[in-house]
Amino acid sequence: MRELADEAVVLRTWPEGEADRTATLFTRTAGRVRVLAKGARKPTSRLGAALEPLAVVRVDLVQGRGERYIVRHVARVEHLATLRASYERIAAGFAIVEAVDATPADHLADEARFALLVRVLRALDDSALRPDLVPAAFYARLLALDGLALVLDACVNCGRVEPLVAFDAATGGALCPECRRGRPLSAPALALLRRITGGDLANVLREEDPPGSAEARALLGGAIEEHLGRRLRTLADPPGAPR
Repeated sequence: MRELADEAVVLRTWPEGEADRTATLFTRTAGRVRVLAKGARKPTSRLGAALEPLAVVRVDLVQGRGERYIVRHVARVEHLATLRASYERIAAGFAIVEAVDATPADHLADEARFALLVRVLRALDDSALRPDLVPAAFYARLLALDGLALVLDACVNCGRVEPLVAFDAATGGALCPECRRGRPLSAPALALLRRITGGDLANVLREEDPPGSAEARALLGGAIEEHLGRRLRTLADPPGAPR
């Protein structure tokens, strides 16, 4: 019987039966796994309080029937109190974990992705950082981890440096007037995308609604959906950016 003791982020949960709870976790060493927490919905259960979406936890699991694990023990590693006290931050967190949960394969270890996910949740827990652009920045980094870093310094098609007037998620970056397709790209949004992907993200997240924010969110949301091959519920009708 296989056992697994690991750190994990809870991606989502749902009730099962009268008292149990099923959850999807993204673990440090085993990737995405599905688990059953027996009795977690009982008022006296110690499992239910810790096994909530967006929680960073330490879990002890044992292989059940099929590929699902049974939860023996779960404990919070990070409390993330600031994140949990804000609707905006919670919503941003759900946008992040939905993208991770949309990855097609289970049980594939990806420590870089796990570390990125934890760092982003910590950013959402930092009251000095605005949550608006955190999911978009996460999508850009996720694309880079998968070998699909966006090309924003020159036309992704012909290499022309300027002007860049369009963004095409399928092509993987910005385009010049001759190669344009996809969505229009404004100069403020291009500048912001470059800052997000070029090492200035911490300063961006401290600013009050930097120019091009809504457009950047829409473009990076479209890029991650193109990569995943599916629409994300949390990206439907984002504020300020009709889709």
